Amino acid sequence: MQQTLIIYSTTDGQTQRICERLAQATDTSKLVSIKQAGDETLTNYDQIVIGASIRYGKHQPAVYQFIEKNRALLSKTKSAFFSVNVVARKPEKNTPETNPYMQKFLELTSWRPDVLTVFAGRLNYPQYRFIDRFMIRLIMYMTKGPTDTSQTYEFTDWARVDEFADTLAKQKLTMPSE
Repeated sequence: MQQTLIIYSTTDGQTQRICERLAQATDTSKLVSIKQAGDETLTNYDQIVIGASIRYGKHQPAVYQFIEKNRALLSKTKSAFFSVNVVARKPEKNTPETNPYMQKFLELTSWRPDVLTVFAGRLNYPQYRFIDRFMIRLIMYMTKGPTDTSQTYEFTDWARVDEFADTLAKQKLTMPSE
């Protein structure tokens, strides 16, 4: 039976929610955080998916560390990577080719997953600490995004997440059997 490992790096939980949706759609999946992923025997999986969030313009360092440590195996295994960021709420920045964070990711790593995608994230102003709420509101003001700090704004297109799950399932089906 083919197995998929889904690894997430999340700041506020949206990337984890997206990964949970992917795991639900693929019943042969195991879901772990980037911190738990180091304990996994990666050779047990036919497909590895990594989802990572952006905060203040960067993916968490643990994402790059995990990829660098496991680059050889990741390169030999069917793989996918997606970035979750609020910039992707804009139609002109919601593809791997047009999203600045995905492009930066590709510059900083030599790993080339089989499938790349980008999802818009979520702003949950009431959940943020004061300094994060202030900084994110300032960034949203500068980029013409929502600034009402009493609200939560869901930008994730869940239909696109479901389409990505279908892509992952098809990718698994096209793998040569052993």
